[in-house]
This record gives sequence, C-alpha cells and structure tokens, in this order.
Amino acid sequence: MTDNRPPHIAAMVQNVSLADDNRLCKQVEALCSAGYRVTVITRHDDANEPWRNRPGLRLVEYRAPVDGASMKGHLREYVTSLMRQIPRLVQLHVRDRIDVLQICQPPDLYFPATAVARRLGIRVLLDQRDLMPETFAQRYASAPAKAMRVLHWLERRTQANVDASVTVNDHLRDRLIAAGGRPERIHVVRNGPVLDRLDRARDAEHLANRTELRRGFPWVVTWAGKMGRQDRVDDVIRAAELMVREWGRDDVGFMLLGNGECLEELQAMVEKRGLSDNVWFPGWLPELDLYRHLAAADIGVDTSLQLEVTPVKAMEYLGVGLPLVAYDVQETRRLAEGAGVLVTPGETEVIALELIRLLDNSAERSRLGEVGSERVRLHLAWERQSEVYLSIIADLAGSRRRGRRLVREARLQPDPVVHQ
Repeated sequence: MTDNRPPHIAAMVQNVSLADDNRLCKQVEALCSAGYRVTVITRHDDANEPWRNRPGLRLVEYRAPVDGASMKGHLREYVTSLMRQIPRLVQLHVRDRIDVLQICQPPDLYFPATAVARRLGIRVLLDQRDLMPETFAQRYASAPAKAMRVLHWLERRTQANVDASVTVNDHLRDRLIAAGGRPERIHVVRNGPVLDRLDRARDAEHLANRTELRRGFPWVVTWAGKMGRQDRVDDVIRAAELMVREWGRDDVGFMLLGNGECLEELQAMVEKRGLSDNVWFPGWLPELDLYRHLAAADIGVDTSLQLEVTPVKAMEYLGVGLPLVAYDVQETRRLAEGAGVLVTPGETEVIALELIRLLDNSAERSRLGEVGSERVRLHLAWERQSEVYLSIIADLAGSRRRGRRLVREARLQPDPVVHQ
C-alpha cells in the first residue's frame, strides 16, 4: 500500500522538555509549517501544554528523571531518560512508521537506538548543540583522562550511526568531522532568533512597559540563559560588585534572566555581597517575554569561556539592538566582532570597566547595536537558517521514501526463470 501522507519526522530530546528547548521549538514550528507530521518524545512538563494541541504535532511525554547534580547524577539522569524514551520510540514506529528520526544532543548516548533505527530504514539526523568532552572539562576543574576518552569514544560511535548532522557553528562542525563524520553530511544551522518575535518585543505596546522591567534604574545590564557552571554567571555578579560597591555605580541594575542548576547559588551570592537591590532574577521566560526584557536593557553581557559555543544569548542581544560585552573567545568573536566589546578571557574587572564605558557613551551603544541588529536580520535570524534545516530534512525524508518504494517494487517483481 502506498503511503500518500506527508513524511513523519520524530525527534527525541532528553535533558530538557520541548517547551524549554528553544532550538527544537523553532525546528518543530518550521516542520509543521512545511507540512510534515511531527512527533516529539520529551520529558513531561506543564510548560509543554501550548504544544499538545498544535495541528500536525504529537507529543509523547515520559516522566522526567531527577536532574543530576554530580557526575554520577548526570549519568543516572541520562540513562533513566533513555530507558523511558526507547520503548516509546519503538511503539511510535510500530503505530506510525517514522521516516526521519532527529536526536538532540548531548548526551551522546543514542547510538544503539540510532543503529537499530537505520537498520529499519529510518534516516537519522543528529542535532548537536554542545560537545560533551568540552562541557565536562568546563564543569570539572580536573576532568579524569579516562572519562574524557570515553566521551570522545561516544562521539565516534554517534557519528558512525547517523545519516547526517547539523550543528550550530564551524568549530563544532570541525569537531564532528574529527569524530568520524563525513564533511558533506555535516551542516551548520545556527540558532538565530525569529525576526517576527524580535519586532513584536520592540513594538510600542511592549516598550511601554520598559520602565517597569528596568525597576527604575537609569542603566540596566542583562544576562540570559541556562545557569550552568560552565556559563560563569558568577563573573557577572563579581562585575556588578565592582561597579556598585567599589566604584559607586549604584545607578546600574543587573537583570539575570533564566534558570538552571546554579540559580540558588547565584541568588545566595548576590545576597551575601549585598547586591539584592541592584541584581534581580526574573526567572525562565517564554521567548516573547524574554525578548521584551532584553529590549528593555542597555547592554547584554556574556562571561562564558567555552571556545566551542556560539552563545544564543549573544544573537538575542544583537537581535533586539543591544551591544555585547563578552570574553574574547573564538565563536563569540565570529558572531559579534564589530557589534560589541570583547575582552581578554577571565578579566572580570575589564568586563566591568567596559560596561561602564559603554553605559556612559550612548553614541557608541547605538552604533554597535545597529551593526548587530543588521547582522541578525541579514544572516543569523532563524528565517535564514531554517531554509538549510528544512532542505536537509527533505533530502533525508525523500531518500527514506525512495528506499521503501524500491523495496516494494523489488518484492513485486516475478521470480527469475531459472533454466536447467
């Protein structure tokens, strides 16, 4: 029987829910708009509710594991999620044959499932956001060599068991090639913001609330994202302490947006240093609300030292017209050079000095903001990047269907006549 329905694309995400995965949300929207049938296997989360009744989308949710807070805890979290995802993936394929399976990584633990999926004729797309060895090394001061070797081995197993990969920058692409991926099968799809949402966040209605979001401060510096140890948000608080306590700039507020494993530690750090009046934590916000808050600030800051990471927050800052002050690391420079100020990695005092310099120079802030905003609109916005993503999906789905058609045709051919 010929299946004339649109191709079925399934995605598995493990360490967050669909609602908390900004990149996957944009991919799902692009797939649904393009007419695909989409299923996402994700941990249960009340925040998923707006997605549960979206036309063309089906959620398969499982009970979320306890989030890990240590090396063993993270491994337990990942394995528990995997054990809850795999049976649901099998049941899904039996009920509604999957054409393309997208795995969202890290962690690099899906390769046994992807190997079986490929044997069943399912095309597998890897969406690699971060690199486990580098993230592990950032989180732990002395990463065990044996653990690092295992993580690199897992990367190689993953690349051996996928049909194509997408990742967020050229550094990660090179690393996936080094892990055994074929260069022609690895593509860069940056995680840029959606232009329509940026525009809505900056319209007159939303800007009317700007004073309230700024909590009355003449100047506001903002940071946004998941607060992991590798993100070094504590450096932002140290910069705030220098500016407010040591240099007397109590006219500056710091709006730290997001959540994560370090949130409570950071809140305690703010209280201990007497910064509660100047530093606040609005929490994790829906995307449009996030952009509204960013648009209400004057400068965006990023203190990550991860060489391989393209900071999504930086693209969001630039998208709403904020200049960036950040450590000068490879992918941040590629993204934001000319649209912000980059300082020597680790020099928190210089971060603080540059923040003050920019706050006191409105013309420079405006110039940098215009450069960044134009760069996002012309090159980095999701509307530009999704075209590449959808073309990869179309190729994989088409090859899957062509393969199934050839198998059916072969089965219908009469057995060859054997002459004795």
